[in-house]
Amino acid sequence: MIAVIIAGFVATLISLFGTRFLIVYFRRRGQGQPILGDEIDMGPDWHKPKEGTPTMGGLAIVVAAFVGWVVAHVRDLAFSDQAMIVWVGILAMGAMGFLDDFIKVRKRHNRGIFWKQKNYITMLMSFGIAWALIGVTGIAETISLARAEDGIDVPGFVWVIWAGIIIWATTNAVNVTDGLDGLAGGSALMGFGAFTIIGYWAFRNPDVYAEVVNPLDMGVMAAAFAGGCLGFLWWNAAPARIFMGDVGALAIGAALALMALTLNTHLLLVFICGINVIEAGSVAIQMGVFKASGRKKRLFRMSPIHHHFELGGWPETTVIIRFWLISAISVAIALAIFIADYTRVVG
Repeated sequence: MIAVIIAGFVATLISLFGTRFLIVYFRRRGQGQPILGDEIDMGPDWHKPKEGTPTMGGLAIVVAAFVGWVVAHVRDLAFSDQAMIVWVGILAMGAMGFLDDFIKVRKRHNRGIFWKQKNYITMLMSFGIAWALIGVTGIAETISLARAEDGIDVPGFVWVIWAGIIIWATTNAVNVTDGLDGLAGGSALMGFGAFTIIGYWAFRNPDVYAEVVNPLDMGVMAAAFAGGCLGFLWWNAAPARIFMGDVGALAIGAALALMALTLNTHLLLVFICGINVIEAGSVAIQMGVFKASGRKKRLFRMSPIHHHFELGGWPETTVIIRFWLISAISVAIALAIFIADYTRVVG
């Protein structure tokens, strides 16, 4: 438990001061988020006053989480191969997001050079991360809800495809959610909090969660990311003084997905990332209706769905807080399912 507390505390402090440093640094260099509006970018015109707000604040989250995780190992906690692979995946996704953010800022355009190819690139990266997990670590090759022992055993190549899709879908879902001040960071904070509890619970009950590899290390990592999100939210809460950027959204999405995979809670991720599922689902439904109608009809006023409610007259802060509440309820449901499964096994 001490390692978990250290990771969260150190990450919070570094993120809090690190984000402030990034705000000053990027403002001095004029590196702000371009927002082009509906005509050029198919984005919301009413967000144009935010143009020029510093972006790439996700760098503070990732660095803070990494340092917090490392510092937590100064005691007797060993570095695990599984955590190393997870970090490689997170940093690779974050680097992809950083490149896209950097190009957006340099080109003064809201789409990076990879805006069409990014989905394909992140998908290939996701399959590569999944392959590395199964090839290097002893991760369970199952499709699980709360425990690998009750999961469905699948061949290795099927697991790689399944895990790759989870990583790719989650990174993109978090990226889609990152459209309002603090929305993605706040919901991610709740998700990482849930994984901190799950990881520590699995560590304290090894007989029940025998298939989880290094659960404490994953719980410490989750706590570090929770701290990173908490410190960042101090500056990112509406009205945001800095945006997360793709560097943060892609890294956070990868982290959430990889924690679900390594803790054998694949299907719980639907609830832990409930608001992200809703946001990404709204985009998919909107595109489906639009194409099926011959590009004439839309189900929502605008997607992702948070813009639909803004166009309906909800202030941005109202949308954010209500979506946070939905996220909190969804995460609570996930933890209730996890605890109920534990009670069923031991009772």
